[in-house]
Amino acid sequence: MTPQDDMMQTAGAPSAAVFACPVVLTKRADFVRASHGKRQGTTGFHLQAFNRRDTEPPRVGFTCSKKVGNAVARNRAKRRLREVARLVLPHHGRMGWDYVLVGKRDATATLDFAAMQADLIRALRSVHK
Repeated sequence: MTPQDDMMQTAGAPSAAVFACPVVLTKRADFVRASHGKRQGTTGFHLQAFNRRDTEPPRVGFTCSKKVGNAVARNRAKRRLREVARLVLPHHGRMGWDYVLVGKRDATATLDFAAMQADLIRALRSVHK
């Protein structure tokens, strides 16, 4: 069953499977807009969030500066951030919001994965208060 078929069977209510692969931010303007929105720091990363005020699915972006480490360390950190977002945002993200996960030095690539998931859930709750 494809996500489109699943969505049709639920009478217009989108299922979590539809948002399993969130739309990824690619334009600099979207990252800048999110940086001017709400922010929440966690042990393993920073969360930046911006309410677009529309009904589109949540979008997510990932960034790790050279402070995180060399290319291998940055890519590892971004892979972990992508996986955390893939697992958490379908259930805790809100429609019409942009989220940017910013990697932290010596934390994003080494922090326990379950702790990263809990941090993202906690950060999302804080941002949506």
